[in-house]
Amino acid sequence: MEMVIPYSRKVIVACVSSALIISVMTPRIGLALPVLASVFCFGLIYTIFLFKDPAVGLYTTLAFCFLMPMLGRELNGVPFGIGVEVLLIGTWIAVLFNHHLYDWSVLRVDLVAWTAGWFIISVLEVFNPAGASVMGWIQEIRNSALHAMLLIPLALLILQQKKVSSVNCILWICLAVSVLAAVNGYRQLKILTPGEQIFLQEMASTHLIWGKLRVFSFYTDAGQFGASQAHILLVAVLLALGPFKWWVRGLCLVGAVSLLVGMMISGTRGAFFVLFFGAFFSLILFKNFKALLLGGLAMMLLVGFLKFTTIGNGNYEIARLRTALDPQDASLNLRFINQRKLADYLKTRPFGGGLGVIGVWGHEYNSDKYLSTIEPDSYWVKVWAMYGIVGFTIWFCMMMYLFGKCGGIIWKIRNPKLKIKLVALTAGAFGVFIASYGNEVINRVPSSLVVYVSLALIYLGPAFDRQVNRMNSLSNPS
Repeated sequence: MEMVIPYSRKVIVACVSSALIISVMTPRIGLALPVLASVFCFGLIYTIFLFKDPAVGLYTTLAFCFLMPMLGRELNGVPFGIGVEVLLIGTWIAVLFNHHLYDWSVLRVDLVAWTAGWFIISVLEVFNPAGASVMGWIQEIRNSALHAMLLIPLALLILQQKKVSSVNCILWICLAVSVLAAVNGYRQLKILTPGEQIFLQEMASTHLIWGKLRVFSFYTDAGQFGASQAHILLVAVLLALGPFKWWVRGLCLVGAVSLLVGMMISGTRGAFFVLFFGAFFSLILFKNFKALLLGGLAMMLLVGFLKFTTIGNGNYEIARLRTALDPQDASLNLRFINQRKLADYLKTRPFGGGLGVIGVWGHEYNSDKYLSTIEPDSYWVKVWAMYGIVGFTIWFCMMMYLFGKCGGIIWKIRNPKLKIKLVALTAGAFGVFIASYGNEVINRVPSSLVVYVSLALIYLGPAFDRQVNRMNSLSNPS
């Protein structure tokens, strides 16, 4: 009779054999072989886990998008930028391989319809008569539409199968990696890595203000770092106020303090607006009009403190934050000047100049176009420049509709623990959306992917609510 070797033993035998071959060949070939072999083995193991549970791919993508900019700085030449697409497409393949495990009817929601519609509009922009570079379009569409098109349906499928536990996983991943980023940011104040030193040589004009470093941690720049820290800070504060066990609230509170420090050392003024508008929206979602009134009063006092006093100007972080409310600020006035230039140019171009014609990709691929000479300094302005007033109106109405729909969903959630988690995700996403008027936040990782996953979780909220209430009724029968 033929002896059948169990699958696990085959894997062990293959690993041991590979190790022996590598040890023998390394002295002859060099380090390239063991490095490639290690990457291959890690990829093989990851693929096995991915096809066993595609949720691994979703969680990995979310964590990776926080770390990707840092990896690109420190390992220059490795195309980590396409890592998000590779992970998402790999996860889609794993989901299709296990297609029988998923309820595909979950995709029949307006969130997917809006996402697909915006993706189609973005694809059609390649035919924009302004004649922008196709390479610029390829680079820009990734953040503007492709990531959402890949991630939102994927998140709906996977997280619906994982049920309510998926909310906790997403929250803990975002909190843990963000706190790690804050700690890394504090380290950056003391010691810089070689990659960070090269980055600062190129970006000194925007990241060394008044002789002080604007910390950027893992992220593409200080603006993204500060906005992301404020985003997750708001989530942590709301969770710390929730009806959870004392140690959960304690961890969230410690995380919130760390994130507050991270936000402050970034020197990012846009982070203030993430907190302000996110907190305001959370009070609306709670339907707590008394708290809304008190919170509005507190925010007015804070604004008054920053705008009409000079207290704390000796502190760099407070002084930097105060400039966000200064109408004479040179940076603010430059933005208004640029917007007036865009308004004149776009009067006869209702569909804009095309994707990739402004900003980083504009400089690289469309340097011959007028729009590439103007800095958008805002994602709202960037959408207006690329898609024109027609595209901007569609995008803005889409976002406002989705946040309104999310509010309606949350108002109907009965379970208090689930409700505050969804409120935290919605409020944070809304704060990022509003802050994107001042910076390109909502179209860059990690904020963009966190917002997309948040929207998917909120749309799954009613199903999660029914599940939790059913479990509670079974454990506490009347």
